Amino acid sequence: MPRTIWSGAISFGLVTVPIHVVSATEDHSIHFHRVHLEDMARVRTRKVCELEDREVATSEIGKGYEIARDQVVPISDEELRDLPLPTAKAIEIVAFMPWEAIDPIRIGDGYYLAPDGQVAAKPYKLLRQALERSSRVAVARYAWSGRERLGLLRVRGEAIVLHAMRWPDEIRDPSSLLPPPVELTDEEIDGALALMDTMTRDDLDAPEFRDTYTEAVAELIEAKREHRQPPAAPEPAAEAGQLVDLMAALTESVSKAKQSRGEDGGHADVHEMPKKQPAKKTAVKKTARKPRKSA
Repeated sequence: MPRTIWSGAISFGLVTVPIHVVSATEDHSIHFHRVHLEDMARVRTRKVCELEDREVATSEIGKGYEIARDQVVPISDEELRDLPLPTAKAIEIVAFMPWEAIDPIRIGDGYYLAPDGQVAAKPYKLLRQALERSSRVAVARYAWSGRERLGLLRVRGEAIVLHAMRWPDEIRDPSSLLPPPVELTDEEIDGALALMDTMTRDDLDAPEFRDTYTEAVAELIEAKREHRQPPAAPEPAAEAGQLVDLMAALTESVSKAKQSRGEDGGHADVHEMPKKQPAKKTAVKKTARKPRKSA
């Protein structure tokens, strides 16, 4: 069982569900130490007071807010823990919404909420089944790590998952990043849709959905441990020149996608929808999508 990150309760109207929180994900990345290359000894980070020019112990270190260069206000962990917030000890559900109403850009890391003891079993199951039958998610507020956060509760199997969410003012406006206006033909749009059809999957269990970078790093480490040459890097693909014929690129992409799935890619026809004569050009207006507000 993963270690408990936080303990408290879900507040659902007058219903209270004691829970403890564990991470729903695992990090399988390969991590490295910083070392002195001359002798491979570990390089450590030391905490030094810039006024006294000496290393200080953890017990001497606290938090401070800089009001001015010569004025810092100390803030203790106890003071932050005792802030008068209703969400300090509870995940307070404030609204229910359709899953589709939540902009995915606002959703962060996921955590499993586990019932804390037998007394929590029935209200936990009640909330889980209510979420499942309503096809909704719950929007909640909670306070962790020195700040109040917005969260989303949803059902995954028999468990309730809490996703951290970003506040509306934490989402940047993408309008300055949009390309200049362009025109696309109906045939080009149909070609892109045909390519999407050949790349459609029902799940993410296929062999191509794996972490090849971590596999390559593990092989590199094993080769160096055994004092042998690591696998040679593949030859870089030829750099593509300026894109001239978009339809030709789409047709070739469809053919390669079919071949990768074991289908006949010898002749790829991206014109799956009836052509319009003459080809009518459709101006595609780019507009910035604003994050939807959650209650």
